[in-house]
Amino acid sequence: MEANASSAQFDEFVRARTGSLLRSAYLLTGDQHLAEDLVQSALVRTHRAWKRLHDTNNAEAYTRKTMYHLQVAWWRRKRFKETSDDGVSDAAVSIPDSSEATVRKMVLRDALAQLPPRQRAVIVLRFYEDRTVPDTAEILNCSTGTVKSQTAKAISSLRKQRPELAQFTERSFA
Repeated sequence: MEANASSAQFDEFVRARTGSLLRSAYLLTGDQHLAEDLVQSALVRTHRAWKRLHDTNNAEAYTRKTMYHLQVAWWRRKRFKETSDDGVSDAAVSIPDSSEATVRKMVLRDALAQLPPRQRAVIVLRFYEDRTVPDTAEILNCSTGTVKSQTAKAISSLRKQRPELAQFTERSFA
């Protein structure tokens, strides 16, 4: 009976958090299919550790950290070659929004896709996930100096690539 309850709790966790996990994974990978693979791989590992995680209410943090570690490992293996998705539409989750905000999100998403993987990860963790520099360094297994330099390079690149985001990046990344 306990196994069934644990399985039901994991299923509920997956239903409740998959949307949020997919959005973060999409920002990390820049590709809907890779994002789905990343979330699925992280959830498999979360399932293996479910009893321990559920007892400590740490399942989402574990899943997110696992996603970032898996993504960094994939980058390091250079298993997946980055490609531009110009002209290809994604099946990303859409939420009704004002047209100006929607355009800004699309421009920002495209700009993030142009960043090198490490810079994209730093931007996602620091500004989308609202992580601190030390948290980001721990998740990416690098120094705080690396996080700071990668953040500065990414912001500079975003401002150069997309001047229309200059006002947005000054407010968000300053």
